[in-house]
Amino acid sequence: MDTPLKVALVGYGFVGKVFHAPLIQATPGLALHTVVSRDAEKVHADWPDVAVTPDADAVFSDARIDLVVIASPNGTHAPLAIAALAQGKHVVVDKPFTVTLQEAHEVIAAANAANRLVSVFQNRRWDADFLTVRRLIADGELGRVAEFHSHFDRFRPVVQDRWRERDEPGGGLWYDLGPHLLDQAVQLFGLPQAVIADIALLRDRAKAPDYFDVTLRYPGHRAILHASALVAGNGLRFAVHGTQGSYLKHGLDVQEDQLRAGVVPGTDGWGVDTRAGELVQEREGAARRRRRARRGRRLSPLLRRHARRDPTRAPHPGDTAAGARCDAADRAGHAEQRGAAGDSTGVARRFSVGGRQSRPHALMSARPQGRE
Repeated sequence: MDTPLKVALVGYGFVGKVFHAPLIQATPGLALHTVVSRDAEKVHADWPDVAVTPDADAVFSDARIDLVVIASPNGTHAPLAIAALAQGKHVVVDKPFTVTLQEAHEVIAAANAANRLVSVFQNRRWDADFLTVRRLIADGELGRVAEFHSHFDRFRPVVQDRWRERDEPGGGLWYDLGPHLLDQAVQLFGLPQAVIADIALLRDRAKAPDYFDVTLRYPGHRAILHASALVAGNGLRFAVHGTQGSYLKHGLDVQEDQLRAGVVPGTDGWGVDTRAGELVQEREGAARRRRRARRGRRLSPLLRRHARRDPTRAPHPGDTAAGARCDAADRAGHAEQRGAAGDSTGVARRFSVGGRQSRPHALMSARPQGRE
């Protein structure tokens, strides 16, 4: 693309500042032109050459703007998206897309009427750990999946005075983290047959839900999505159990912390997770296994297998793990075993994962809503 699309970012709170602005600037074919914010000083401290205005309507009617990215409070997503589409702009909406199903239908109808694209920002489709889970399931490493556990726990015992924790439309943990976990499960397994949800307020003086445990029912397996603001010592991210083994991963993906630290997306080390996950595979008749593992060092595309009953066995050509590919984005997640042990009946593998996103923004990867 010779001339980049000029992007207007609506909102410069945590999500706009940490995620959207740097990802837009790092994406070939996009250029951050304007930020809608009441705090021009805050924006110009990061992006001195970007225009800043508090008037969203003026930005939507600006003929220079091609794409609007909405990163405002959840309850404003639908009206802002509809207003931008009415002015002929393409739109990317941060998750959650809207806070009600009816609003979602209205936004999609507005996109169809304007003949413009509307998409949802789902950055965690490119988390390194998720790409690894996706590859393991697709390659049949775990056999038929029976249980899929996805956690996003934190320890935030003090309720803060911010819109995400208020009793208002779009507030609470289910609207905040639920879209990530739900989207990942749907990417892996499709729509469930049924949903059972336990959503609660557990912290003292909580005004919005700070806990959820949601079960998605599928034929032959279950997907359990869990998040809480009162978990200090777990750290589990994924546990996937199948007929041929299990995969366990602790610790959150590194990309958010890298963005907070000012790491430029796409540079060396971007998205590389140095905390190894563990793949445990049982041979027929195994009753018990032991595991120990060393922390991973550098990464490579090779996944070496080690079994204690033949520790000198050379890697088989079939042991090579190509990078996980995620739809049309064609990004790779690299895996390498970092030492493992099992008893004479089991195989344990431990490996680190990483991914680099050369075109990380949702418009470049997500299927437009309302065009199926």
